[in-house]
Amino acid sequence: MVFSFHHLKVDYRDGKKWELMDADIPALKQLFADWQLGMQEGGGWNALFYNNHDQPRVVSRFGDDKKYWKESAKMLAASIHFMRGTPYVYQGEEIGMTNAGYQAIEEYSDVESLNYYGILRREGKSEQEALHIIGERSRDNGRTPMQWTAGAYAGFSEVEPWLSIPENHRCINAELEQQDEDSIWQFYRRLIALRKERKVIAEGKIEFMECENPDVLSYRRWNEQEELAVLCNFRGKHAGLLGISPADYEREGWQKLIGNYDGSEERLRPFEVLVYTREKRTKQ
Repeated sequence: MVFSFHHLKVDYRDGKKWELMDADIPALKQLFADWQLGMQEGGGWNALFYNNHDQPRVVSRFGDDKKYWKESAKMLAASIHFMRGTPYVYQGEEIGMTNAGYQAIEEYSDVESLNYYGILRREGKSEQEALHIIGERSRDNGRTPMQWTAGAYAGFSEVEPWLSIPENHRCINAELEQQDEDSIWQFYRRLIALRKERKVIAEGKIEFMECENPDVLSYRRWNEQEELAVLCNFRGKHAGLLGISPADYEREGWQKLIGNYDGSEERLRPFEVLVYTREKRTKQ
């Protein structure tokens, strides 16, 4: 199985990890398309992932871990879970765990982060500027203990663990997620169930749509029986489609399979994902 990390460098200014910039969504889309179509043509198989122990939390990175925390976490999950390949769920991703939010360099443990903090300060960055950069990029963001409960040490242990527990464990934890029928955790359960239920997700072909749209990642999956249309808004604002509108899909006989908002509108809402299905109609 192939693990490609190219898509996790689209927010590196000039290719430099410690130089911040907003994620280049068109570049992200192109990288997904190149790898998905190349693997399909060559008979290869991709690992589908955003998070691991060396990466910041994706909801803080490509989503919005405040106003649209739930919506963006669900959209990011669906954006890759419907692709061709094997999805990986990194611990805490399924409950929407965010970057650590540490306020002092003493809270960090990662040697790379500590060393680069010193470099940034020697380059003339203020303490606040350096901490902001480390807070966005540190590998410790993906290494904080699993947030099980709102209790002491997030229910992870009875003694202080190797890294401080993020303050938001009181509202982001597995116990609360399991009690909420609309939670990120429930959404992940549904994504996993759909892949097991529908062969088109696990085995179908893929092609990309809305390629010139800077805001929306869109692709189609199909096999002999079924086809899916996946629409993902990567922006914290409404986004239109270059082709038909989301509502047009339903008018043309598509049925909504899953989404992170109720119903649909003429444009995609902030960080909205919509997945439509219908019986196969056209021959490929």
